[in-house]
This record gives sequence, structure tokens and C-alpha cells, in this order.
Amino acid sequence: MKVIGLTGNSGSGKGMVSQIMNELGALVLDCDEIAHRNMEKDGAAYSEIAAAFPFAVSEDGSIDRKKLGERVFSDSRSLDLLNSITHKYIYAYVRNAVENCTKKYAVIDAPLLIEAGMENICDEIWLVCANEKTRLERVMKRDNITKERAIMRFRNQMSEEQLRKYADFVIENNGDIDRLREQIYERVGK
Repeated sequence: MKVIGLTGNSGSGKGMVSQIMNELGALVLDCDEIAHRNMEKDGAAYSEIAAAFPFAVSEDGSIDRKKLGERVFSDSRSLDLLNSITHKYIYAYVRNAVENCTKKYAVIDAPLLIEAGMENICDEIWLVCANEKTRLERVMKRDNITKERAIMRFRNQMSEEQLRKYADFVIENNGDIDRLREQIYERVGK
């Protein structure tokens, strides 16, 4: 089995690469999805997040991710705190899933792959890139946020230039799905 760490900045198209790899039979571990499950009332990180960010706890006790996101993407200390809470739980879940994987490929889809220290459990690092205009459009549409909020998120991420230093394979994804598939098939076959 080969473990592929899939990373890239917001709006680069990691989700589409994950979808294609899923179609090819890979186990796909979406770290954003894992983080969201960990924030639910019965989730592994819930009590620590609720204690650290009480303003984000709704009346029903759930974590208001939008309210939490507004804070952490505008305050680097809050983002660092949130990451220090969530990364350990995501890492443990991913490591366990990888150790028990019986498929040919396990894909760790993680925007913060390097920051979370998960590159050390990967055989290869794939970096998905797209130009800033494309990424802005995708993030604004996907998350229903303003251009300013999207740019603020970009500023809290490792630059593409920095990420390229870790990459074994770079995927250019500026919108042509057929070209995206070709790049993946050239790397892993069909």
C-alpha cells in the first residue's frame, strides 16, 4: 500500500483529486471532515474546543463553526490554539486508518498536512495548485464568503512556494477536469 499525502491551499481542488482517487479505489481520509466530526458534541476534540472557545458554543451545545472560523482566520493565536487541539486527534485517527488500510492507496487529504506533521506517515506528497483567481472564485462560491475573508484564509496558510519544497508530485488544477484526470492517471494508472 502507498500512502499519499494530498495538500494544497484553499480552493486548489484537493477535493476533486480525492474524488478521482476514490473512484480508482483508494481509501480517502478527508482531514477537514474528520476535524468537523471531532467538533461534534460526541467528538474527540469537542470538550477542549468548547473550553477554549466558549463564544462559539451555541445554545444547543454545538460548536458554531462559522463563528469559530471568523475568529481563528482573523487571529493567528486563536488559529494556533485550535490547531494544537485538533491536530492530535486528526493525526491519531488518520494513523489508525492507514495502519488498517487494505487498499492499494490511502490518500490523506489535508490542507495542513505539513503543519500537522502528517508528512512523516506518507510515502509521497502530492501538491494541488491553482492560480489565485481560480482559488478565490472557488472558495468564495463554496463557502459563501467575501473576497476579503477568502484572502484572509489564504494568508493563514503555508505558501505554495513553501509547499512545493515538500512535494513529490505537483498537480496543476486551473479548471480542466480532463487534464486533472490525465495527471492523476499518469501517476497511478487507471
